[in-house]
Order: sequence, then C-alpha cells, then structure tokens
Amino acid sequence: MLLSPKYRFLFVHIAKTGGTSVRSALEGLRWRDPWYYPMFLCSRFSHLSGHRIATKLPRHAKVIAARELLPREFFDALFKFAFVRNPWDLQVSSFHHIRRERPRFLGGRETFEDFLRWKLDPQRPYQYHLDTSITLQSDYLIDLHGQVIVDFIGRYERLHDDFATACARIGIQPPALPHARKAADRKQDYRGYYNDQTAELVASYFARDIQLLEYRFEPD
Repeated sequence: MLLSPKYRFLFVHIAKTGGTSVRSALEGLRWRDPWYYPMFLCSRFSHLSGHRIATKLPRHAKVIAARELLPREFFDALFKFAFVRNPWDLQVSSFHHIRRERPRFLGGRETFEDFLRWKLDPQRPYQYHLDTSITLQSDYLIDLHGQVIVDFIGRYERLHDDFATACARIGIQPPALPHARKAADRKQDYRGYYNDQTAELVASYFARDIQLLEYRFEPD
C-alpha cells in the first residue's frame, strides 16, 4: 500500500498484479512530499516495535485497513486505486515466481498442476508467500459490507493505459513504468498450463473475483 498525503492518493497493492512496477514508478513522489519524513520515522518505529504500535500500512494491506486507521474525511478525500489480474493468469505467474525465487515453498511439487492443487488445498498449513497470491482480489477492494470503496480498478492486462488513467486522476504526468519482476521463464498464454479440471478449480475458488471483475478463462 502506498499513501501520499501531498498528492492525495492511496495505492492498494494486490500481489502479482503489476503493483511492484506501479510502486516503483510512484515512489519518486515521496521525496516531494513533506509528510514522507515523519511517515518514514513512524514506519521505522513500527518495525522496531514488531508493528505493535500500528503506525504502518503493510505492503499488501486491504483498503478496509486504511479506512479503519485513517481519519474518515482524509480517507474519503483520497483517490484510491488498485490493479487486478485474470485469476488463471495470476496463478501461473505465482507458480513461476515461487519456483524462481523461493523454490523451497514448492513443497516438492514441480508441475503447475500438482502445485496448484496443493496450494488451493484448504488443509494446507498457512504460508504467507503462498496465501498472499490466493487471497481474493475483491477482498482488497471492499468494505465490511462487501461494497467496493476504491475509486478506480485498473487491469494488469492494460497496465500502461490504466496507469496513465490513474496518474491523470492524481493530477501528474505518468512517470515511466518499469518492468519490475518481469518473468522470462513462462509461456505467454496462461491457458496452456490448464486442463479442464484445474481451470474449473480456479473458477470455483476465485468465483467472487471472476464475477465482480468480469474475467473469463477464454478471453474475448
């Protein structure tokens, strides 16, 4: 999550949706924000205390956390936005990310199908690096009543265009959007990773995201 009091925006960072690139592009604005320095000090105190003083919004915090912690008038005045991604494609991206950077979390499962079935098994013990990427994307966007409370939902599939739209809403020229963590070890077409059973497994698990965000396994 990236908060800018000066530029009045809150970026809600959903894992594996291009958020690292968006953060990298926008973080330069921090140096122009007089609030950055006291926020940085509070963040360090929060870290040193084990985050017991609740002064830091975590990287992948949901928008409801900001709504509960920030003054309501201040929160309401922020331009709140996030990026989302096709759930089938997101799981392929997550598999390659873990295999490339944290292979110990594969649990000995080398194929995408075996890993996906294990990852979505409700009996599997919690593991942050796995469970962050299977948290429903819609959970990051809604309040306690299930109502969407972000102002703009961009899509990974049109990242550059939607990032430009978000920047226009913020009131800035779009900075260069770096290709942070761009994968070079996967097929471009996510559909090639699935059979009928695993495609349905994702459809069932992420049904609320698919309905709210209007994604399909077969693109238009």
